[in-house]
Amino acid sequence: MFDTLSERLGGIFDGLTGRGALSEKDVNAALREIRVALLEADVALPVVKDFIDSVRARAVGEEVIRSVKPGQQVIKIVYDGLVEMLGGEEADTSLRIDSPPAIIMMAGLQGSGKTTTTGKLAKRLSEKERKRVLLASLDTRRPAAMEQLAFLAAQCNENVSALPIIQGQLPADIARRALNAAKISGYDVLILDTAGRTTIDEQMMNEVAEIAQIANPSETLLVADALTGQDAVETASRFHARLPLTGLVLTRMDGDGRGGAALSMRAVTGRPIKLMGTGEKMDALETFDARRIAGSILGMGDVVGLVEKAAEVVDREDAEKMAAKMLKGKFTL
Repeated sequence: MFDTLSERLGGIFDGLTGRGALSEKDVNAALREIRVALLEADVALPVVKDFIDSVRARAVGEEVIRSVKPGQQVIKIVYDGLVEMLGGEEADTSLRIDSPPAIIMMAGLQGSGKTTTTGKLAKRLSEKERKRVLLASLDTRRPAAMEQLAFLAAQCNENVSALPIIQGQLPADIARRALNAAKISGYDVLILDTAGRTTIDEQMMNEVAEIAQIANPSETLLVADALTGQDAVETASRFHARLPLTGLVLTRMDGDGRGGAALSMRAVTGRPIKLMGTGEKMDALETFDARRIAGSILGMGDVVGLVEKAAEVVDREDAEKMAAKMLKGKFTL
């Protein structure tokens, strides 16, 4: 997603690291180029302004100008600034699902990947958290939306179920029925997939606000398409004004967009990006890590992600046998 931005920043940093010493003029010239690169990547103007001001305050100090490797020092400051923009190292990306049935409400525009993300989240919670999950579609307008969610539930495992469909019910009534079913049947988590629209309208906002009052969710997640640029930022602002958002989910992070939404939405809403969709498969949902994304943007690679993926692929039993061989000194090629 961030390939173009990474190339632009890489070129700027090459110019800095090739110098033995940096003047304040050099740093300001580089920051002007970084500002243009971020704006071209669709990052919101207020976010860019705050970012550049923050980096400048640290980058033009005596510590950088007198540093043995001032160019690398500036890169480190930009990296730290990106991490902070994306939520900081200590951002809380965990989901509050301790008190059953924990209610998670999914909100967002039509086409943002909300229903698919709901299915992915159910699979993730059932497999990694060992939770029993009930899915309920409140989308009574989009054709086959309820059937789609039921199909996704069936693709997961026996710990994920979909609320039976009753034609003609209003979204608020479905929410009440889902809450009752989750309590009676002893589900750990209930995920409410609310209806989306092609654009934000007052009727939709009133509907999701009413559902939020009925369900009193422990998590209200806004699902947004990371490829939509400034539109996603506007969407986040409007939803944030009407709903008690607790976090964001960015879909299609594996796409070829410019990445501006990912860099802007956390700053615009003040809410952490908790999850990101990285593909079409049901297991392509990952915890958002500001350090990994910032490192990827600056071309530092995603070593942490590679290690985590390897850990999922390697069979634990084979790994234990390998470890036992190594301890006995019988490790062969």
